[in-house]
Amino acid sequence: MQTQFNWSAPCQVILFPMGKRVGRIRSTAEKMLAKPTDRAAESYRDQVTDGLIRQMARTGLSVSEQDEHLGAFWSAVQAEIIRLTYRSTQPEGGHVA
Repeated sequence: MQTQFNWSAPCQVILFPMGKRVGRIRSTAEKMLAKPTDRAAESYRDQVTDGLIRQMARTGLSVSEQDEHLGAFWSAVQAEIIRLTYRSTQPEGGHVA
């Protein structure tokens, strides 16, 4: 009788950094700017945050790691909002004379 060897390599899920998800960051910033009121923007922010937390929790990230990723994501969204707002105030072509 032959014994079967059951071994699997330990694995670790590595989350792509939230602060580097350019497409998601841009999309979120644009949607935040399009909200008609601060309350609507806050509600949207809560929805996005809840979704990101659920996604990160499924990967097994600790709460402190989730907080770090969320902070980086929302910092990047804020920077994109500032960039988009600044760009919209510039003359055609976005260049300062």
